[in-house]
Amino acid sequence: MGSRILPFVAAIIVFVLDRITKDLIKSSFSLWDTRAVIPGLFNIVHTENPGIAFGMLATLVNPWRNLILIGFSILVLAIISAVLLKTGGTGQLVRMGLALVMGGALGNLFDRIVHGTVTDFVELHVGDHYFPAFNVADSAITVGACLLLLDMWYSKERKSQTAEFSR
Repeated sequence: MGSRILPFVAAIIVFVLDRITKDLIKSSFSLWDTRAVIPGLFNIVHTENPGIAFGMLATLVNPWRNLILIGFSILVLAIISAVLLKTGGTGQLVRMGLALVMGGALGNLFDRIVHGTVTDFVELHVGDHYFPAFNVADSAITVGACLLLLDMWYSKERKSQTAEFSR
């Protein structure tokens, strides 16, 4: 039973870290305040994103946008929960990847429901080339997705090695 609960604990930890960092930014920075941490590379900036990860759909003006994004997030969380609760041989890489995606989705869903926007604050750039601001939740979703892709790649490698070995 403990191994089934562990991904949910990891998701809660991501959610709590996301809340703490967003609350810290909101209490310490006015909207659009920017502070260089590593000049020319890394800033802390307080932004509010009405879209999805990395500013996508932020300029879409549609009264249904938040409802659609909230509904989609709830659907993703339900699917991930079902997969994590399902008994079976799901590997640790998959479980941790899903846990990170779940924790990140919960963090951004909370913001969207409570505030109507998602607080972003990490800004990476090189010279005049800026990557859209993001947050702990976005980072967890990205790392989780990478873990899932890595597991798919390893699974494919194992299958091809097994097929070659059995010839």
